[in-house]
Amino acid sequence: MIITTTAIVEGAPVRQYIGVATGEVIMGANIGRDILASFRDLVGGRSKAYETKLREARGEAFKEMTQQASQMGATAVIGVAINYEVVRQDMLMVAVSGTAVII
Repeated sequence: MIITTTAIVEGAPVRQYIGVATGEVIMGANIGRDILASFRDLVGGRSKAYETKLREARGEAFKEMTQQASQMGATAVIGVAINYEVVRQDMLMVAVSGTAVII
């Protein structure tokens, strides 16, 4: 399945718009462990531990969206948007959405 942030897939016209496909993941943070990990691997203002968790959460959200689009009969998801939100102080939400289409 083709997943793209663009509104079109060059050379593959949209034959049918099916609907919106979404994927959401809420990731809890173990504050004590995560603070220690942040101090341990903080390099240049970056935390490898949190970056790894974000990648995992984003990957799961994309997987969920792709599965949903596939169940809808789509062959591609176009116009994909990725959103990050802090839910309380100890949770992060990654949400992806796009238009499920048949190309």
